[in-house]
Amino acid sequence: MDSTLAVVGAGPGLAMGVARAFGRRGFRVGLIARTEQRLKERVAELADAGVTSAAFAADVRDPEALTGALDEMARQLGPVDVLEYGPDPRAGGITSAAVTAAESATAQFELIVRGALVAAQHVLPGMLERGGGALLLTTGASSAVPMPMLGNVGIAMAGLRNWAHAAAAELRPRGIYIGTITVATTVSDDSPDGAPDTIGELYHDMYTRRDRVEEVVGDLDRIRALAAAT
Repeated sequence: MDSTLAVVGAGPGLAMGVARAFGRRGFRVGLIARTEQRLKERVAELADAGVTSAAFAADVRDPEALTGALDEMARQLGPVDVLEYGPDPRAGGITSAAVTAAESATAQFELIVRGALVAAQHVLPGMLERGGGALLLTTGASSAVPMPMLGNVGIAMAGLRNWAHAAAAELRPRGIYIGTITVATTVSDDSPDGAPDTIGELYHDMYTRRDRVEEVVGDLDRIRALAAAT
């Protein structure tokens, strides 16, 4: 396969699971995150797994830097065929619902929603011109369950999840697949359903089948009960 996967918000966990899942199937992988040295380590890790990848340092909260990184990725690896977006919300600072103010809500919006839309709208024209492509958007349990301890995160993640469902319906007839995974469990190699490679394989299955917009990893009812108890 001669295709390129862009992983935006390329942390050491879930993002690498997605990179391995697609990379093992012939995708070239471009990694975008803030820290260049850590990105180099992830490129080396993927190389050990037989995956061709390259690193592009950028803060996803900086639209110019993000689009510049995507442009450089396209020059080095080819046009982006699949975009996975899932930065760690801790980078935006987390506030509980009762103390969430406009400033902290905006910080999460810029990280989770604006960054996703900047990346998506930058690669979508090329996908539409080629007649195909995919956007994979990762959110957490707070996108579907009100969680007091994740007040500002929930505002942003619920917004991104809402956009994913709406845009999926609009873009499906034009050959664009949009899928979202709601992670309602700990992402860890020790987690039965939350292991990075397990989630990566799930994303690849969604991309291949294109028969549903959303998958939930974990138990939302358990999260609801914990949130109620809190």
